[in-house]
Amino acid sequence: MHKAIFAALAAIMLGAMSGCVPSDGRLSRYYVVAGVEEGDLLKLRAGPGIGFRVIAGLPNGTVLQVNRCEQTGSTRWCKVALKQPSVLNGYVSWAYLQEYRHRIN
Repeated sequence: MHKAIFAALAAIMLGAMSGCVPSDGRLSRYYVVAGVEEGDLLKLRAGPGIGFRVIAGLPNGTVLQVNRCEQTGSTRWCKVALKQPSVLNGYVSWAYLQEYRHRIN
């Protein structure tokens, strides 16, 4: 019984520390593009990796809805959609996302 409780708590802690968004699709969170060098854009790609086609370039401050994340090699890629309009979607590197702390309506 104690082993089961310890295993469950360890799983919860590892999930919280990973910073990854749940992949079940029920819960989405908003993040903002941050840390892109001045004069550059974060590439929104068709798939989770640099070998995929670039759909658009996103400047710092762009608000994204993060649906799920996955590890590909040494990079965590997140499936995202633009907050406005939400029809544009693709993958971005997790390294350039910060939690959006404003109230979303």
